[in-house]
Amino acid sequence: MVRKYDYLVIGSGIAGMSFALKMAGKGRVALICKTVLDEANTALAQGGVASVTDTAVDDFDKHIHDTMVAGDWLSDPEAVRKVVEGAPDQIRQLLDWGVDFDRKADGDFDLHREGGHSEFRILHHADNTGYEIQQSLIRQVRRSPDIDVFEHHFAIEIITQHHLGRIVTRRTPDITCYGAYILDEATGQVDTFLSRVTVMATGGAGAVYTTTTNPLVATGDGIAMVYRAKGTVADMEFIQFHPTALYHPGDRPSFLITEAMRGYGGVLRNLRGEEFMQKYDPRLSLAPRDIVARAIDSEMKLHGDDHVYLDVTHKDPEETRRHFPNIYAKCMSLGIDITRDYIPVAPAAHYLCGGIVVDRNAESSIRRLYAVGECSCTGLHGGNRLASNSLIEAVVYADAAARHAAEVAHGYDLREDVPVWNDEGTSHPEEMVLITQSAREVGQIMSAYVGIVRSNLRLDRAWNRLDILYEETERLFKCSKASRELCELRNIINVGYLIMRQAKERHESRGLHYTIDYPPTPHDADTDPKAC
Repeated sequence: MVRKYDYLVIGSGIAGMSFALKMAGKGRVALICKTVLDEANTALAQGGVASVTDTAVDDFDKHIHDTMVAGDWLSDPEAVRKVVEGAPDQIRQLLDWGVDFDRKADGDFDLHREGGHSEFRILHHADNTGYEIQQSLIRQVRRSPDIDVFEHHFAIEIITQHHLGRIVTRRTPDITCYGAYILDEATGQVDTFLSRVTVMATGGAGAVYTTTTNPLVATGDGIAMVYRAKGTVADMEFIQFHPTALYHPGDRPSFLITEAMRGYGGVLRNLRGEEFMQKYDPRLSLAPRDIVARAIDSEMKLHGDDHVYLDVTHKDPEETRRHFPNIYAKCMSLGIDITRDYIPVAPAAHYLCGGIVVDRNAESSIRRLYAVGECSCTGLHGGNRLASNSLIEAVVYADAAARHAAEVAHGYDLREDVPVWNDEGTSHPEEMVLITQSAREVGQIMSAYVGIVRSNLRLDRAWNRLDILYEETERLFKCSKASRELCELRNIINVGYLIMRQAKERHESRGLHYTIDYPPTPHDADTDPKAC
């Protein structure tokens, strides 16, 4: 089947739905969701959205400085300023869409402070801000007559000149996206979606690792598709491991213990009950995530432990239950009363700072293709994401993409000569174990060799292991009918390779990339190291 739209949005988190809502009324929009609208990284974001709100004590320059420091001065200053200064307008947009941020008795926002932030500037909805945003946007999307939602549809490849018989390389100057081939899981057929503009909003890649806070749909699909189409991808070595995922073996994904709990006054302790952050950073438990994650990793390796503790038992029990109702309920379900018991925590793969390289309009190196949200690399995060900057980045850049696309889309024609998907001579894989076992191996390789602390030897080993899996999977793909499971396996192998290769190319410890072969050069964390 061939479907034709003005705007094709692949991914349905905050970034994809924001773009779709902004384009409703300007053309027909197809919103592609690989499972259901409720399942996205956005829905799992607990902490909140960073924006300068209390101007009596906070300002843009402070937020910019905090972002640059957290990113180890690798962030693009223009991208940082764009997001920080654009945040208040997009907060107002979220409010207009029905998002309910918590307020104090006087009506002002009840702002939180998180690690790396110098002021209280995190807007939140209890401890499930992402879920509140996701549900609010879903309600708006469902009401729009201009947005067609395709749930249980999986994008396999974007369509470029390659599919028209032209040889396309990374040096081809005019690679253009005409839409995507998308698998309808209900029918098993691969449909052709043609569009004037395509937006990649597929989220992150946490499921590449065995232990992750991401939903298991976060397999880096958009990044892998764009890379295979010869688009530019960068900064993949910067994987943010959240320091405090709930340690409960067997859970996948891991339940997140929000950073706001440390901003609230939570204290990290080892299994002997001793505080330890004073050994690693003067900001203690409020240091940026990369520092806290490495500190916890160090303590665990030093003592041979599987986890550490987060302690909020010294806080008022009623206040703790009120601020963190979902964390309280989850822990109680496991027999942990966080008002009296320490919370077992350990780092888990959480956020990808790199991705598809885009400009200030969110346009990728491939014409007519935009990328927004976690799958994009805007330059905001640099070497490490500042807590709660991701959701605001998603809406700021979705707005930029919408403004630009509205100006140029009318000049683009639908490409009518795109061939339909050809799977003649293929069959369904006889043994699903070939796919599931390979996916398990990818997670084990990435967790063991491309984790919080790396080395050249570990990266070389990852390269060799992934190369074997790549060759096996490509052979299987060429003779098999498309399935979500097989395509996700291809994607996590591609993304794992990109993380590993770009980690090998960075001959320094910087931000989230820490390697024992290139020990970091000490410098003042509040000073641009280039100026030292």
